[in-house]
Amino acid sequence: MNPSAAPTPSGSAPVKSAARALDVLDDLATNGPGTQLQLATRLGIPKSSLHALLRTMTARGWVQTDPTGSVYQVGIHALIVSSAYLDGDPVLARASSCMDEISAATEEAVHLGRLDGADVVYTAKRESIHPLRMHSAVGRRLPAYSTALGRAILAEQPVAVREELIPEEISALTPHTTTDKQRLLEIVETAAVAGYAVEREESCIGVRCFAVALPFDRNSVDALSVSVPISRLTNGREDFIIETLLSVKARLTLLHSNSMVRSPA
Repeated sequence: MNPSAAPTPSGSAPVKSAARALDVLDDLATNGPGTQLQLATRLGIPKSSLHALLRTMTARGWVQTDPTGSVYQVGIHALIVSSAYLDGDPVLARASSCMDEISAATEEAVHLGRLDGADVVYTAKRESIHPLRMHSAVGRRLPAYSTALGRAILAEQPVAVREELIPEEISALTPHTTTDKQRLLEIVETAAVAGYAVEREESCIGVRCFAVALPFDRNSVDALSVSVPISRLTNGREDFIIETLLSVKARLTLLHSNSMVRSPA
């Protein structure tokens, strides 16, 4: 179903032009640049309607074109708005020092991610100090089931929610991606018991990731991860990374619990 046709949470129908503009931004962010014909085909929007929409969005900076004026991509105004979101997000502010601490201790890539629907979105990153590193970027979206970040968050959810967020038919991102739903549910349950999640080359070949959920929100929709090329996981490095993450999680959980106790009823 076209997202623009879906009802809003209140049950009322969305404004078609606004919904289409958001559909264009979602499509460009997910599928990359496209011509007017490609966008019309991907979104199921008549070319005549799309032409006027793209002209307006281009004039306002939400969309921009290549030098030929025929290929559209996300514009700079989207960056301005997304930066405002990041600047105002309380979890990013609270997690920043933890990311710095984990980065300094492990010298590997550290990611902060948030559950969005059935996906996890990278909201912050610290780069590895090593030349060989994982390719990732803030704003990148991946299925929660295939990432350590997503699995750590899913592990904090009730079983019924886990079953809802893991699809029946699972697309493999790499040859190592687990595509059996029951097996994935078992992996998430293991993460729930252990307190941390692991992913082995299931979203990026040659990379293993470890993650813990953050306690800042009662719905536990944020997580921290460390991503490491398998070639560097020697001499107890895996255990050290897991211990580092669990230590940070335990400290944050204690601080969060104490702040909740001190908060007025």
